[in-house]
Amino acid sequence: MKYYIIAGEASGDLHGSNLIKALKAEDPEANIRCWGGDLMQAAGGTLVKHYKELAFMGFIEVLFNLKTILRNIAFCKEDISAFAPAALIFIDYPGFNMRIAQWAKSKGIPTHYYIAPQIWAWKESRIKAVKRDFDHLYVILPFEKDFFEQKHQFPVHFVGHPLIDAIKQQKSSNLSQFQADNGLSNLPIIALLPGSRKQELTKMLTVLLSVVPEFPNYQFVIAGAPSQDFEVYQPFIQGDQVKFISNNTYELLQHATAALVTSGTATLETALFKVPEVVCYKGSWASYQIAKRIITLKYISLVNLIMDQEVVTELIQDDCNTAQITLELQRILDPEHRKQLLEKYAELETKLGGAGASKKTAQLIVRSLQ
Repeated sequence: MKYYIIAGEASGDLHGSNLIKALKAEDPEANIRCWGGDLMQAAGGTLVKHYKELAFMGFIEVLFNLKTILRNIAFCKEDISAFAPAALIFIDYPGFNMRIAQWAKSKGIPTHYYIAPQIWAWKESRIKAVKRDFDHLYVILPFEKDFFEQKHQFPVHFVGHPLIDAIKQQKSSNLSQFQADNGLSNLPIIALLPGSRKQELTKMLTVLLSVVPEFPNYQFVIAGAPSQDFEVYQPFIQGDQVKFISNNTYELLQHATAALVTSGTATLETALFKVPEVVCYKGSWASYQIAKRIITLKYISLVNLIMDQEVVTELIQDDCNTAQITLELQRILDPEHRKQLLEKYAELETKLGGAGASKKTAQLIVRSLQ
């Protein structure tokens, strides 16, 4: 059977690679063509476009690259038509994927959306397009099932969160070896996860690293994103107390004592690695004012959204400053607070539905074709 998968970001590449493995287990004859990255290619997909060619963020950047984006959309449609898949599978990346889905639906190609767009956070009006253009929706957050089924009368499959599978696959490593391989000292590690987009990570690293002098008995290690070059991070690596590791976030989290994390999937990854964290986010004044008016959620971190309570502290915009970060970091380094946080993390993992998201999704896709 032929499958065509579209992922447009690093996280989509990770989840797409596990889905490819699961599809091949369910359908040994699977022929998979994909947009994604190195992981999807290594898993056996024929890579058409790398997500590094697709990463456009913000109104201005999208405007400047509009011709490229339109060319990509046109090429994608042509490539899908030539391949003639039995199933077209979308992974997150809604701006691009929902355009392709509308076209695909009109051509009678079965459409599957794995990791549904977060329309519960903003642009809820997109539900009309979701209901019109997708045959099957696979959701990964427990509250999403109620959102789609009860609020919008659209049946979905809750498959659990694929991060649980991805993290379980991570091999445990020796701390001393990890320190030696990465030029780290023996000081306990505070991981810095500043995001994956250049615009946000430079702003975030400036404020996160401002607390370093307050913690002389720790080393701060920046987690480099696979989508960014070393030159982006180089100005921030100063002295013996600030280190950098590229494209190895999971091993870093295995050995971290605490973490400062920009909002996003990384907040959930950090919690699943059982690392106490402070969630930090600081955008431009204009971006923050716009976001504040269109996003009506109580929290910005997935940890708090899933638990529906403030499990991890969120420092947003003006609260994301040296004094506040220092205070909260000191708090999560306290053994008693750490113990309470780890108990909440255990509840979180239970709520996420356990392992097997990729396998469940692959089984549902293959069965729908049979």
